[in-house]
Amino acid sequence: MSQVEAPRGRTCSRRLRPVALLASGVLVLPVLAGCSSGEEQSRGNPPAQDISPADRELVADGGTLRWAVDTMPATLNSFQADADATTGRIAGAVLPALFTLDAEGRPQRNPDYLESAEIVEREPKQVVLYKLNQQAVWSDGREIGAPDFLAQWRALSGKDSSYWTARNAGYDRIQKVERGANDLEVKVTFTKPYADWQSLFTPLYPKDVTGTPAAFNDGARTKLKVTAGPFRISKIDQEADTTTLVRNPRWWGDRPKLDELVLSAVPREKRVAALAAGSLDLAAVDPSAAERIAYAVKDAGRGGRPLAYGPGAARTPSAALKSWAMAHGSDEELAEVAQQARKRAAEAEKKYAQEQSALSKYEVRKSLEPAYTQLALNGESGPLADDRVRRAIARALDRKELAETVLTPLGLPAEPPGNHLALAGQAAYTDNSAALGEQDTQEAQALLADAGWTPEGLREEPAKAGGEAGKPEENGKDGKEEDKKKTTGKASAEPSSRASAAASQKKKDAASDDGLYIVGDDKPAARDPRSGSRVTHVLAPAPGAALQSVAVRRQAASLTDDGAGPAERAAGKAEDKGGMAGAYAPRGTAAPGAAAGGALGKDGKPLSLRFVLPSGAGSEVLRTVGDKIAQMLDRVGVRTEIIKVDDASFFKDHIASGDYDLALYSWPSSPFPATDARPIYAKPKPASDGSLLVEQNYTRVGTDYIDQLFTQAAGELDADAARDLMRRADARIWAAAGSVPLYQRPELVAARKQVVNAGAFGFGEPRYQDIGFKTAAAAPKQ
Repeated sequence: MSQVEAPRGRTCSRRLRPVALLASGVLVLPVLAGCSSGEEQSRGNPPAQDISPADRELVADGGTLRWAVDTMPATLNSFQADADATTGRIAGAVLPALFTLDAEGRPQRNPDYLESAEIVEREPKQVVLYKLNQQAVWSDGREIGAPDFLAQWRALSGKDSSYWTARNAGYDRIQKVERGANDLEVKVTFTKPYADWQSLFTPLYPKDVTGTPAAFNDGARTKLKVTAGPFRISKIDQEADTTTLVRNPRWWGDRPKLDELVLSAVPREKRVAALAAGSLDLAAVDPSAAERIAYAVKDAGRGGRPLAYGPGAARTPSAALKSWAMAHGSDEELAEVAQQARKRAAEAEKKYAQEQSALSKYEVRKSLEPAYTQLALNGESGPLADDRVRRAIARALDRKELAETVLTPLGLPAEPPGNHLALAGQAAYTDNSAALGEQDTQEAQALLADAGWTPEGLREEPAKAGGEAGKPEENGKDGKEEDKKKTTGKASAEPSSRASAAASQKKKDAASDDGLYIVGDDKPAARDPRSGSRVTHVLAPAPGAALQSVAVRRQAASLTDDGAGPAERAAGKAEDKGGMAGAYAPRGTAAPGAAAGGALGKDGKPLSLRFVLPSGAGSEVLRTVGDKIAQMLDRVGVRTEIIKVDDASFFKDHIASGDYDLALYSWPSSPFPATDARPIYAKPKPASDGSLLVEQNYTRVGTDYIDQLFTQAAGELDADAARDLMRRADARIWAAAGSVPLYQRPELVAARKQVVNAGAFGFGEPRYQDIGFKTAAAAPKQ
């Protein structure tokens, strides 16, 4: 896998992405108080789409487009826990989407299904009135109407446990669904206000699917008999790993340009070969594949001269002469070996040249996904249960350099995200990272010293406590092999090895950490004599962080005057003194006196963290980023133990179960953060059996106050006020340092040059009926 995402079930209500890359998972904030920049500057610029746009008259009628997907759909029911990115792609083409996302990630009414949709009453209860397009019908000829809305609400409300749903956010706030003044009107009344009402009923399933538990749970997993999109499902071929969509003859909107849309399950590592063989027209690719296609385009203009890249391209004339001499020398045995080697090399060069010739017919379209990769710090137990240690880790990182490492070689903007809940360009985006503080090696060391981690601590005897003086922790190093307890989320239950810190966590009430996929590999630098592992260098401070720090510090004082408890008010006082509470060591705390990078310890135990990384062939980027992070942490005295695990077990056996200290993985952004991001940052709750209910907060850190801000935002119908609540929640999440956003994920798509209206969609969503091949008249002359 090229990017690892956190599985989310239906956390991301709009767009399914492969996870943690959960991310097709994946929140926005207004202008910072005290900032002089305007709202547009605060929001930043959205990533440009790269889809080769073309007017419909320039798109040819007919044809089959073969689009690569990661897997065959596990289910066709988007509201089940195992729904995946392929499920979402099929649903987008064959089912009603009442609101779709534009290029800036904003929900827009879809006129193919809605004449209008608006809040018509706010008191005493919120009422939304949907007026349906009178032409909108299901593929069996029945009108789309109130019975479909009613059945979907009942299935997803959470009141009937017979329905196996991933989650019920939003639907659980509905009081009733009823017919309006006529069959084309649907009235939805809420028990309490719900700001993200536009996220509901997309996709909309026919009542045939949602009307009974049996149809919902099993009937819609492998077939959808009734649909209402520009396409319908023609065939799902498990042997060929293809799902074929064809035109819906009852479609009332713009006629689809394609005859067929074939979704082919092709693993990432096999896509270059599939593209070269001509069996795909459109495919998301990894950076290495994108680079090879770029080379193919360059080589196509060499006029038949030898390729500048690939096997044999770097062979010097002297090396070629030596090889020929050995193959024709007097030593027959040696000559035979050399001849076989030359034959194999020639065959490899010929194959590569043929593939490059075929790949030259493609181009790479690139943008930034609505998802970001983060460093996750597991705060359930061990050193990272101390928020000072987490903040020290975060402040040791140069996020700018990490983003440039990934994005600059691809020609993409490399600004690290300043927000957990929105990305640059979205309406709610503001950079709140100064609530934590910019990269500062000395401040990181001072925080560690304040937490008791010093060079002298390696030589100290463990402190006596309660008559257990000097007693080693049970079940292994640092207690990390203690008896495993269960950690349960709403969508699924996963075992946890870190429930022991629940009591102390409740006292500290620190903001929640978000999960990440871990990066790490054999490092290319010199080996550390203490551990035998390779080490890396430290990154420089991010430019511009000081200005953001001033802005957020001004803002921080206002975060404590509306319902915060005593601890939060105390935090506000600390913020007035120069930053978010806990982001800085207490004044007067000196950094350790030893040279930078010296090992730290406490009570005779070294400060060492387990950095879990996926070992798959497609995770090179993550491992590169992990290496750099390990180097940065080494500079402040934090040692990392790189543990590489199979991709298949990485999330389930390590992230979800809590068996890690540091990890890297991605979360998708959402236009509905109050709904979709809440489970990621919700404070874990102890269950009656002693386990910890974490939902999707895999870092297992959260606060009651952050939960309150999410709850308030979900019920705030004033958009500006809701964004302000999310801004304040994000500042608290930054200060907790459980999740450190590093870079927005690159979106690289190989597309046959004739394909139009498809490619790297960025924040937007495909308009399937417009995708096709450019006409001969529209094609540029060669």
